[in-house]
Amino acid sequence: MSGRFVTFEGIDGAGKSSHIEALAAWLRARGHAVLVTREPGGTALAEQLRELVLHAPMDALTEALLVFAARRDHLVTQIEPALARGDTVLCDRFTDATFAYQGGGRGFDAGVLAQLEAWVQQGRQPDLTLWFDLPAAMAAERRAAVRAPDRFERQDAAFFDRVRAGYAGRAEADPRRFAVVDATPAPAAVWAQLLAAVESRAWW
Repeated sequence: MSGRFVTFEGIDGAGKSSHIEALAAWLRARGHAVLVTREPGGTALAEQLRELVLHAPMDALTEALLVFAARRDHLVTQIEPALARGDTVLCDRFTDATFAYQGGGRGFDAGVLAQLEAWVQQGRQPDLTLWFDLPAAMAAERRAAVRAPDRFERQDAAFFDRVRAGYAGRAEADPRRFAVVDATPAPAAVWAQLLAAVESRAWW
């Protein structure tokens, strides 16, 4: 039986990364084999491409092509084999991030992104996407408190407002797949929302 594919999405600083390991532990305690991974990244090749995307100057098309190249390698070598084994895959970002960041933030052609999505993923979509929704200003405060910014995190508030709107558009277009998590309260309250969304699925 194919495993379940769960993605964590949200603008930088929304707190999604701090909850992915907690969900992995919750699932493993219930007997599930879990792969925790991320995008861009998750393989040796994809991690090299990630470094370029995060730190090297490039235009939006180059950025999108590198992200999808990393995604293809990730799917072929990690995600699809894990799902075929029946594992649960928890991925920190997936294609919704590309539509939000390159499409919404950069203003890149969504039609081109959709074509790349079709070529690279061949129909593969997450079973559940947890979108950690947070105002751009609050996310910026959280990022500033914990790390130096990368090329994306140095963008202005208007960029992140467009990214957030990009996520909202994806969620509106596919409400059965998306669960919206209000990321503004304390971590315990965010976890409670996440767990409720997970437990509402009859998979576990």
